[in-house]
Amino acid sequence: MVMNWWMPESGVSDYDGIILDGSIRAGKSLPESVSFVDWAMATFNAENLGMAGKTLGALRRNVIGPLKRVLPGRNYKIKDVRSSEEPRLEVTKGSRTNYFYLFGGNNERSQDPLLGFTGAGFYFDQAELMPKSFVETAEGRCSHEDAKLWYNVNPQGYTHWFYTDYIEKLQEKRLLRLHFLMTDNLSLSPKTIARYERRWPKNSVFYRRNILGLWVAAEGRVFQFFDPSPDAGYVVSTLPDHFTMYLVGSDYGTANPFAATLWGLSGGVWYIIQEFYWDSVIQRKQKTNPEYIEDIARLCYWNGSPVAAKILIPPEEAGFIRELKQSPHQHISHVRAADNSIMPGLEDISTLFATGKLKVYEKCEKTIWGFNDLLWDEKKQQQGIDMYMKGGSGSPDHICDGNRYAAREAAKQLRQMRII
Repeated sequence: MVMNWWMPESGVSDYDGIILDGSIRAGKSLPESVSFVDWAMATFNAENLGMAGKTLGALRRNVIGPLKRVLPGRNYKIKDVRSSEEPRLEVTKGSRTNYFYLFGGNNERSQDPLLGFTGAGFYFDQAELMPKSFVETAEGRCSHEDAKLWYNVNPQGYTHWFYTDYIEKLQEKRLLRLHFLMTDNLSLSPKTIARYERRWPKNSVFYRRNILGLWVAAEGRVFQFFDPSPDAGYVVSTLPDHFTMYLVGSDYGTANPFAATLWGLSGGVWYIIQEFYWDSVIQRKQKTNPEYIEDIARLCYWNGSPVAAKILIPPEEAGFIRELKQSPHQHISHVRAADNSIMPGLEDISTLFATGKLKVYEKCEKTIWGFNDLLWDEKKQQQGIDMYMKGGSGSPDHICDGNRYAAREAAKQLRQMRII
């Protein structure tokens, strides 16, 4: 149906577009993008069409690369024009050539390059990650009477703009929707599917969206699966004797709490082994940057010796990052701006816990409190935004922010080692 819906014999060829949604790794992007090219080449000659991803790099990685491998086998000739101003694919089959212009839809300003574009159709990869204004502007540029629109999306909350304005209005917008699951991807073995299913706890929002392909809101506790009792296995009373790698995840604060945790890797498992937490409201004293640097230097001691840890600081704190790098403490010289991707960071924490690759030492009480008490923000959910409750003194988000930064790096290391 994905490949042939636009053909007259399909019975739905008069629809204005198609939506493919569902679980991750369901194999949606390749058949839809190939079908988009097939349709364009069968319908037009010397026309402009558009293709967009969240970023131009993501579009090239997820869509254009696979297309360039597949299309030659379907007797297409492809010229990839990597112009900084007008990146595009020039696709030829027989006597027909069409031009597929490439766009990134990362923020509101991303729509500016669209203003000079007029096209006969548009393909959106991961449309749910793009601003609504970008998608609507791109749609508005497709003025050809035979134009069609193609959307590839992964589920978010049911208040997300794409769900409310597209999936709930299929008839009004004359859109065909096909829902995919991971089991629809014939290139995935049962063993691979089972490995993906183990990545997230079954009662987490990440499992329901990524595996079941459901548009569900993030409600209640962020880490609903987390149980601090000893039998649950997330909190441990003893630690390994030796660690091969160290990380520090830190959330900077002056009026708000300053939180940092030391992570250690042993036997393919990350342990949160000690923490620093300073709430200036409760302590009635604001610390200076030099004092915080001393605190981090002390945090990076284990078994009486300094450890060389990669220290991750919020990217907006460029001044503090610079001061840390200039510190006389040689063991805290490896300082980096953290990856502040919120949902991927929360997913990485969930994945590490679900796969048994993250443990918390029982003496890290603030960390345990953070994982146990962090809540989704209901007001943000009503706006279609996934965000947890943010607060000042007494809020668990600060300790969780620091651990989120560390989790991004920790999961990255384990993926490189092929452990998760």
